[in-house]
Amino acid sequence: MSLPAARLLSPRFLLALVFLLFQLYLLVEPVQNAIAIPVHIGLSLLSVFAWMPSGSQVRHRAIDALLVAASAGVLAYYVVELPRLSDRMENIDDVLTIDLIFGSLLLIVLMEAVRRVVGWSLIWVIVAFVAYCFLGPWAPGWLSFQGFEFSLFIEIMTMASHGVLGVTTQTSLDFVWYFILFGVVYSATGGGQLFIDSALRLVGQRRGGAAKSEIVASAMFGTISGSAVANVVATGIFTIPLMKRTGYTPEEAAAHEATASTGGQLMPPVMGVAAFVMAELLVVPYSRIALAGLIPAVAYYFALYMIVDLKAQHRGIGTLTASDLGGIGAIGPRAHMFASPLVLIALLAFDYSAPLAALVASGVALVTCYFRRESRLSLAGWIEMIEETARQASQVAIPIIAIGIIIAVAIQSNLALKFSTQLISLSGGTLIGALLMIILGCIVMGMGLPTVAAYIIGAILFVPAMTKLGVDTLAAHFFVMYYCVLSMITPPVALASYAAAGIAQADSMKTGWLAFKLSMVLFLIPFAFVFDPSLLWSGEPHWIALAFVSVMAATHAWAVMLEGYLRAPLGWIARAVFGGLALAILFAPTGTLTWGIAVVALVAAHLAIVWRDRQKRR
Repeated sequence: MSLPAARLLSPRFLLALVFLLFQLYLLVEPVQNAIAIPVHIGLSLLSVFAWMPSGSQVRHRAIDALLVAASAGVLAYYVVELPRLSDRMENIDDVLTIDLIFGSLLLIVLMEAVRRVVGWSLIWVIVAFVAYCFLGPWAPGWLSFQGFEFSLFIEIMTMASHGVLGVTTQTSLDFVWYFILFGVVYSATGGGQLFIDSALRLVGQRRGGAAKSEIVASAMFGTISGSAVANVVATGIFTIPLMKRTGYTPEEAAAHEATASTGGQLMPPVMGVAAFVMAELLVVPYSRIALAGLIPAVAYYFALYMIVDLKAQHRGIGTLTASDLGGIGAIGPRAHMFASPLVLIALLAFDYSAPLAALVASGVALVTCYFRRESRLSLAGWIEMIEETARQASQVAIPIIAIGIIIAVAIQSNLALKFSTQLISLSGGTLIGALLMIILGCIVMGMGLPTVAAYIIGAILFVPAMTKLGVDTLAAHFFVMYYCVLSMITPPVALASYAAAGIAQADSMKTGWLAFKLSMVLFLIPFAFVFDPSLLWSGEPHWIALAFVSVMAATHAWAVMLEGYLRAPLGWIARAVFGGLALAILFAPTGTLTWGIAVVALVAAHLAIVWRDRQKRR
């Protein structure tokens, strides 16, 4: 039997195929959540144990077999008990012994799956929240509450529309899986390489083209991948060597790659998993989240682009030669492959459902890949694509499912409301004080947790405080998500920076601090949309356009301040002027007197630099 044929009968492929067919069936024939969510959880658990075995020894295989059996048993429990679980009344009907057994088994198996996917960091956070459930009566001060009995805990976590059956799992079921499918399909059909080649063709010949092409490639790749580390791996293996050859140190090349790739989680139309969760928490169409994220994402990449451009002028590094660009494949013969992401964007723009848009875009990618012999999928390619979808989807789903435990504890114990009240008190009731404390909280959480986990916890704990202080709800959620994303490049634990350092053979800690320095221009963007929701595409079109132009000018001014260069090296006074004007524009709502004065002053400062440069040339 040939290798592809043998793989068709392998347990992994059959499991992946069942996962695929189940998710496709949900779009054709919706199934009630009481059965759809448990099946999604069960298939995710089985996939994690299939693709992440504990080892090759006999005892390891025995442990994996027990975990697989336990996962199958939990799934069978929900299927068999469906009529009773669907009709029971929460907090009124009894919790039976069988519920306690299989509810506990589900939580235990889920924790082992979390450990395999993201390590111990998330588990310790969950353990802390679970401990709070039972130790609440003995908690000090405002943390005290009556606590949960074990039966109530199991009911909330595994039997009601909270906990592991709650909104986070619903997001994985309804949104995330389909966009992971699109990302895998598009990459398998050559879309990822097309983005890299297109970026090199587009900006590779410009000054600083090595780093600029990395920025453009990461922004484009962000449309199909919501993972910073995946973005680093996919684009960094091509762009980091180019940057090193053109004058960047290994640490600088890795830092630029990590910073640009991290922005993929903010780049519409796909963004990251946190964006799908945000849509569910706010009960708005995902297209609204993608539209709101457009200007901040463009500002993010514009700021990086300006830093690279100024660095290329200042130090003369990063420019590619003709030989560097000689091996790039022609874009024209592959232009049809742009159809898939364009179809995705169009369907989202016309308010088609996000899962349908992702599925149709995946279908377009599969059809167009057969237009050229080089991009056609073989049988082995199809098998690999289906298996990779199940692997990636399950490894994203497991942490999301587990985070439902944290949400349930925070809400059911009233911890979220108490925390927001205390946060406002500690900040002295000032918005700036609260925002600075929230930034610290998001960065610290993001250092040890996946971005989506940090965002969800931050949304539960921090957003209520921000809204009480007058911040728009959408802006508050974006603010939290933005800094949770930036934690991927913030030392001492900066996963994207470490991944890039590995590719560049660079010092990981130096890379992290350089990436953090680069990101300083990005740390101000959330303040801009907190003080001016027009940047999240709210309000009249002319105000949105004006806000967009002003934030571009402000981020450019901040980049000038950080690099200390504009047509010529700048002194500290000039750098302070540009930095102060950038802050004034970002912190003042568009159209106010302060904003207007700052804009005029920035234009004047820029003209003064140009005039000085011309005088020197004469």
